[in-house]
Amino acid sequence: MNGYGSHTYQWTNAEGEAFFVKYHFKTNQGIRCMSSEQAAEVAGSDPNSHQTDLLQAVERGVNPSWTLYVQIMPAAEAADYRFNPFDLTKVWPHGDYPLQRVGRLVLDRNPDNVFAEVEQAAFSPNNFVPGIGPSPDKMLQGRLFAYADAHRYRLGVNHTQLAVNAPKAVPGGADNYGRDGFMATRNGSRHDKNYEPNSYAGPVQTDAALSAPLALHGHTGTHPAPPHAKDDDFHQAGELYRLMSEEEKTRLVANIAGGLSQVSRDDVIDRNLAHFRAADPDYGKRVEEAVRALRED
Repeated sequence: MNGYGSHTYQWTNAEGEAFFVKYHFKTNQGIRCMSSEQAAEVAGSDPNSHQTDLLQAVERGVNPSWTLYVQIMPAAEAADYRFNPFDLTKVWPHGDYPLQRVGRLVLDRNPDNVFAEVEQAAFSPNNFVPGIGPSPDKMLQGRLFAYADAHRYRLGVNHTQLAVNAPKAVPGGADNYGRDGFMATRNGSRHDKNYEPNSYAGPVQTDAALSAPLALHGHTGTHPAPPHAKDDDFHQAGELYRLMSEEEKTRLVANIAGGLSQVSRDDVIDRNLAHFRAADPDYGKRVEEAVRALRED
């Protein structure tokens, strides 16, 4: 399966020009799907079938890989785009911003210690390198804080010193003034200073800009955001439905109807059906018919 970065990030080039980007990891194995019946059978015999398949493939030396592509939008185009480009529920049409190949991600080994290398991994979108920064994406702005805070609670204040999370560019991890605290692993000298600036050859911040500054405008407070031309919740859902093959549409309708038909209240079902009709009339009609047929049984 493919992987997509739902958030929009900022890239800054050597000239200080800002661009907004979206990440796409395209599988090099090809996409394969199961029917609901096949999935139920496999899940019953091996609930961890996908993890088992990945583990065994890597052990055999059949290393799965994904090609990384990005869509790049000049920062100046964001304000007047036909929908909010920072809305993580929206995708950028490839016709406007075509995919550009960047590189390849390969999984070539399995963890030797699952707890140390997987359970203690602390991923956070605020771990940036120079040239990459955040965008006005509201959900991303919240996650910049929330993810790191969750890791401090889950793994402790010194979780960035763990081998799986420590920076690899600097031997021994990042050079900073972090010391002591619960589960500290850094064994510095008792004479090390914990303040900056100092005259003891301690690390010094570079003051280099990691990304271009973001211009702010508008008003604070609770108010509806000004809509773009296609900034509704249904336009892109309908476009995706109309791109599907007949077989894909049939599977989609069957999967939705299977769950929706079990809802006890008719008025709740009707409100859900209205969403599918708003995306595409045929979509709503087919879901309604499938739900009715299942409830009559």
